[in-house]
Amino acid sequence: MAPILSGGGYSSEAWSYVEALDASKSVPRLRILQHGDLENLAFWTGLPDDMKALAMKLYGGDFQLNETVVICHSEPGAWYPPLFETTPCPPNGYNEPFHVIGRTMFETDRVSDEHVRRCNKMDSVWVPTDFHVQTFIKSGVDSSKVVKIVQAVDVDFFNPERWKPLPLPADGRLFGPKHSKEVKFLPKSAFVFISIFKWEWRKGWDVLLKAYLQEFSADDNVVLYILTKPYHSDRAFDDKLKDFVKSSGLQEPSRGWAAVYLSDAHVPQRELPRLYKAASAFVLPSRGEGWGRPHVEAMAMSLPVIATNWSGPTEYMTDYNSYPLPLDGMSEVKEGPFKGHFWAEPSSSQLRLILRHVFSSPVEAKLKGIQARLDMVSKFSPAVVVKQVLHQLLQIHNLDQEST
Repeated sequence: MAPILSGGGYSSEAWSYVEALDASKSVPRLRILQHGDLENLAFWTGLPDDMKALAMKLYGGDFQLNETVVICHSEPGAWYPPLFETTPCPPNGYNEPFHVIGRTMFETDRVSDEHVRRCNKMDSVWVPTDFHVQTFIKSGVDSSKVVKIVQAVDVDFFNPERWKPLPLPADGRLFGPKHSKEVKFLPKSAFVFISIFKWEWRKGWDVLLKAYLQEFSADDNVVLYILTKPYHSDRAFDDKLKDFVKSSGLQEPSRGWAAVYLSDAHVPQRELPRLYKAASAFVLPSRGEGWGRPHVEAMAMSLPVIATNWSGPTEYMTDYNSYPLPLDGMSEVKEGPFKGHFWAEPSSSQLRLILRHVFSSPVEAKLKGIQARLDMVSKFSPAVVVKQVLHQLLQIHNLDQEST
């Protein structure tokens, strides 16, 4: 049970498990149900045909809860009884299913008390990284319930050899040299830093924009291409970015601003590999990540990745396969449901240095991207991760056999 038809991080992560389990032929009956978020028609229509066919095959159907392992793949507020309107997971509470697993993650230094209570009602709690194992147990989740199951990335779908670059529209310019109206797409010769995120302070867009505009000017053949979407916000992203630059005291270089483009257009899932293929590097200095879906997709596409060296990405980013961004320290979350928690403050000055280094050292950056894909294939491909999932399911079965 997951936001299968919603899009976003939990959705794509659930899909990777579902596809891997189905391909393994090791689960006698696999079923999926929508849970956790509203269905998104644009996401559904943008899925590849094979994913649509799999959803139709697995969706719903009859099953006996007392014989079923239920995986609640969502944030704990959606678990039974849900704190907002959604299909509860498990459907009728915790007593009837054979075994109930909560599959979740957090982006801060701790888990809230309410979510700890909900985790401890589960039979098992699956988390994706060592970072989460430590923070969940430290927060009060029963250590005997916590299991690390890393996240998979579809390395066959996100394979740079399969795709041609997606032309990047040139109609979202915020900063940088103007071009004629006849120019429809960005020049292929430009070095493109791409950043993909939902719009929230946690994603560190302020750190990114500041470091990029301070480091580069119109003299550099470079582009920052931001793809974002609303998250409890309006869509006036261009105004927010321009207001930030005005209020931050950033001085425009004598040769003019480096190019920045922003898009909030929906990119169908089937086109995502082509989007990564159009970039030279991926960058996201976020303050905290549960896992980092765009990170691993970019790495699977052999892109050099620049991202904050804290929380979820520490599970797969190394000095050999990426550019881990140092911290200036930790800061307190000032608003929202996790107010009072702490998360990372990525270093803007170090980001400037790394951006310039990656731009100036394309051969090294490309080699790191090649290593990134090798690591995704060997450690995080569905075929590898599904073995961990099946091992845990077998342990659950064996424990039940021993108890009876």
